[in-house]
Amino acid sequence: MAADTIRGAGTGAALLPDRHPTADFFVCDVFDAVPKDDLASMEHPIFSLATRPDLRVLSYAHNGTDVLITPLFKGLATIHDKDILIYCISQLMAALNAGRHLSRHLTLKAHDLLVATNRDTSGDGYARLRDSFERLSGTRITTNLSTGGTETTRGFGLIESWEIVRKSRGGRMVSVSVTLSEWLYRAVLSKSVLTLNRDYFRLRKPLERRVYELARKHCGRQARWQVSMQILHKKSGSAAPLRVFRAAIRRMVAADLLPDYQLEEVSGDRIVVHRKDSVIEPRALGMPVLDPDTLETARTLYPGADVYALEADWRAVWHASGRPHLSRADKAFLGWVRVQAGKG
Repeated sequence: MAADTIRGAGTGAALLPDRHPTADFFVCDVFDAVPKDDLASMEHPIFSLATRPDLRVLSYAHNGTDVLITPLFKGLATIHDKDILIYCISQLMAALNAGRHLSRHLTLKAHDLLVATNRDTSGDGYARLRDSFERLSGTRITTNLSTGGTETTRGFGLIESWEIVRKSRGGRMVSVSVTLSEWLYRAVLSKSVLTLNRDYFRLRKPLERRVYELARKHCGRQARWQVSMQILHKKSGSAAPLRVFRAAIRRMVAADLLPDYQLEEVSGDRIVVHRKDSVIEPRALGMPVLDPDTLETARTLYPGADVYALEADWRAVWHASGRPHLSRADKAFLGWVRVQAGKG
């Protein structure tokens, strides 16, 4: 077993090894964007959890939101295919925060995408990446989901188009041109996104990734989230019967592998998601340590923003600036937040 593989006690479960390790939390050398995910697809089950081609037509309705997901011949886009969208959203958010020009059209370096999402960079890795693009472009969504404060009922692909721009001599894609759907692009423009822990890409099982997304969405501004097993089953998009799903969740509780969050089963067939307060000790990594009251002040300065995402972005900027010593880290952070909110 690789030294950086983490196992759950007594379960045999493990995180994937960190294939492209970097020295610092939330910083990846190949790009200056922390992983971002859009809120709409974190809340609603748009991606298949299957590991084989999934040709089902999925229908989901909850609290006034209706989603119909239709595949083409390659099958539904999977939650592992979503890595591409997370990478694209991260690039756009980094550009937006830096004041650079934005467009729905991106040109990506295939190798950087694979590295950033902890994927294999062998020939098979490139082949799987192409399959992911095909499923993303072939999966059609019909929904009244709101992004950027606009509710529309329309059909669209998760990505509008993709094209291999250049191939290396061995036939591998070197760069890819991608056009995101207008729906996803609006999510970026309105900053309807949340930051993910990079260890998200080390979660092996589709259900682990989906439950992490739900935990991140619902625990972003609270210490815990309680949900019935039945609602969790529905929100996850799992095709397994409830009893099989319940057993899988219990294995996840025992393994305790989710980054930042811990699951607990309580009476009444319910799950409580707790935020782990000490997943990362910034002081141990030489990072500035913020007072909890500072985050509350940041909420006041930038209403509606995810302060944990702001904190992660600020730490990434601090690192990119050469990790300077900050005698008054809280003041520096709040000054940066004011600038992001347009008040600086």
